[in-house]
Amino acid sequence: MPGGSRYRTGPRNEMTMSAEPMIEVRELTKSFGAVDAVAGVSFRVHRGEIVGFLGPNGAGKTTTMRILAGVFPPSSGSVRIAGRDPLREPLECRRAVGYFPEYAPFYPELRVAAYLHFVARLKRIPRARRAGAVAEVLAVCGLESVANRRVGTLSKGYRQRVGLAQALCGNPPILILDEPTIGLDPGQVVEIRDLVRRLRGDRTVFFSSHILSEVATVCERVIVIARGRLVGEGTPGELSARLGRRRRVVIRVDGPPDDVAAALAAIPGVLRVERRDGGLALDAAEREDVARAAGAAMQQRGWSILELREEAIDLEEIFLRLVSDGGAAS
Repeated sequence: MPGGSRYRTGPRNEMTMSAEPMIEVRELTKSFGAVDAVAGVSFRVHRGEIVGFLGPNGAGKTTTMRILAGVFPPSSGSVRIAGRDPLREPLECRRAVGYFPEYAPFYPELRVAAYLHFVARLKRIPRARRAGAVAEVLAVCGLESVANRRVGTLSKGYRQRVGLAQALCGNPPILILDEPTIGLDPGQVVEIRDLVRRLRGDRTVFFSSHILSEVATVCERVIVIARGRLVGEGTPGELSARLGRRRRVVIRVDGPPDDVAAALAAIPGVLRVERRDGGLALDAAEREDVARAAGAAMQQRGWSILELREEAIDLEEIFLRLVSDGGAAS
């Protein structure tokens, strides 16, 4: 990114975490007829955070993000954007937010630079500042080489860059990105992920994604919703702790598979045993020394241990557990 750019961000100042949040949602609900798309969701996002918003299809992610961006009003509850109420100060809140919807409304016949000039006009950026604002987002998003190409001729990856550029136009302090990497190949996903990561600092980024590894790499914190309700919030480690502070052991044994599984399941504190890649994985409460107990149980029966190791529970499994059980600790 160019030196001196106002889009360059440094390390997050920890003092900002105690300041007023940039996004605050309290008991938010949104109903469409008899359907409650969002039902009593509450969370905060502080200045400089990059927060992932996860949930299965139909969970209420896009509806929530549209409310934050000022597209929908809530049915009840409250939202504050950069300390302001969107219902009382809608224009000020919209100026504070750069919104990249899942299906961005591109104009395929416009050239990239012309499209971004059009966006700058819609955002009411003063005429004298528009050219500079467009040039800056073109540089930040790596679009200078395609500035004079029509949007409709660009690859999916470059169109997503254009979507991110229009969200950045006007230098809003908050970015709301709904599935910014959807439909991209792995290389393009990495490019967009790196663009988002470089925004870390004073800018607040709230984005949804279906790629859990991407969220784990980019985000400091995760918010999970299911069926319109918040079911988990925190770092992946904190969410793992909420699931009962489990530990996992992977074991491969030279013994009869059914008998081995039964012996492991009988160990005190073991919560679950499942077959995996020629071996077995067992979950137990964190306080249990399940690896030692599993090894002892196999030795007592004369079965040779081929592999025995502990394994971290990853974000994907945390997500699936939270969504399946509504967030209750198990």
